Amino acid sequence: MNQLRNQPVIEVSRKREVWVDWMRVSACFMVMLVHATEPFYLGGEGAQILTKADAFWSSFFDSFVRSCVPLFIIASSYLQFPLHYSAGEFCRRRAVRILVPFAIWSLVYAFAWGEPVSNLKDLLLNFNYSAGHLWFVYMLLGVYVLMPLLSPWAEKVGKKELQVYLGIWLFTTLIPLIRDWASAGPLAITYGPTGIPRQALFPLWGEASWNGYGMFYYMSGFIGYMLLGLYFRKFVGELSWRRTLAVAVPTWLAGFAISFLGFLRRVYETSGGTFPATGIINDAVYWETTWCNDTIGVALMAIGWILFFRKINCDGGFYRKVLLPVSKASYGMYLNHMLVLAAVAGLVRGWFGSGNEGVLGFWTTPVEILLSAMITFVAVAIISVLIQKVPKIGKFIVG
Repeated sequence: MNQLRNQPVIEVSRKREVWVDWMRVSACFMVMLVHATEPFYLGGEGAQILTKADAFWSSFFDSFVRSCVPLFIIASSYLQFPLHYSAGEFCRRRAVRILVPFAIWSLVYAFAWGEPVSNLKDLLLNFNYSAGHLWFVYMLLGVYVLMPLLSPWAEKVGKKELQVYLGIWLFTTLIPLIRDWASAGPLAITYGPTGIPRQALFPLWGEASWNGYGMFYYMSGFIGYMLLGLYFRKFVGELSWRRTLAVAVPTWLAGFAISFLGFLRRVYETSGGTFPATGIINDAVYWETTWCNDTIGVALMAIGWILFFRKINCDGGFYRKVLLPVSKASYGMYLNHMLVLAAVAGLVRGWFGSGNEGVLGFWTTPVEILLSAMITFVAVAIISVLIQKVPKIGKFIVG
């Protein structure tokens, strides 16, 4: 017995989920593609699309990759939920991994863009709107706060019970579209306690001007993607390629059609089919209705993507030497990529022009979007991987 006590304890490491690394890196590139698309429908007084070609390509690319942020949540849930260690240890690890790099890059953006004093004051309450992609971190932290609370339930939940909750959540992804339909009537009102300016919204199922927390409030949003990651981990086994494609392809295509056609319909509705299509930022918000992360189209595409990525188990030399280091640095890439993308996109547009004056005509916009995203991705990946390798401080900068 004494000999057994004196033997070293060997920690059994969890098997690495190779497909999650592939999905995380792909989602990181998707984010950059989303942001490379934004200059083609945002501009002027807020909303601006120069040509019909720009409207088409903006909707195509942004719809194609719009489920990138949900894929990050699904990956985190799949790997972390339910918790594998105590709530205190989970919070400590997440704080080092998420909060410290976030604080560092928030300060970088505060001094890099805009007026530093004003930006630093804003950071006491929210992210700097000049670095709008940092909204993601606040949402992610909110999901992490819920994980310890729901972990005991997640350990015991059965397949049918979880399917019921996912069904309720999927219904909530229809609510933005129901609001869009209902708010066209004369009873549309503005409601909610936040004071954030929004297009007039129709109150649904318990909501009113004095109450924004209706029946489905607590089952909507990103909580569904957390449950979706749990469902795939616990109840979806190995599927053949044939069965995977039979489910993933029609699911993804249905989601893409909703997102793609929904954006174009709203653009043509507000512009009357005349280009340039311009307006205030609220017009762009309206155009993006079917791109929102809590809408059915994005949810369906996320399901299609995760089914596809689960079949990727390539773990050879490219994975170990290239993709895995990039996956480990992906959070830092998300945080810092806008600094590079802004410069790259401006440079690329200077090369090719824009709108009807673009040197490639109809193909100018897609080439600019793809080239801007790819150059940014490669540059940011190299920078972030190198920073992460810096002894002692690298992980505090890029996670």
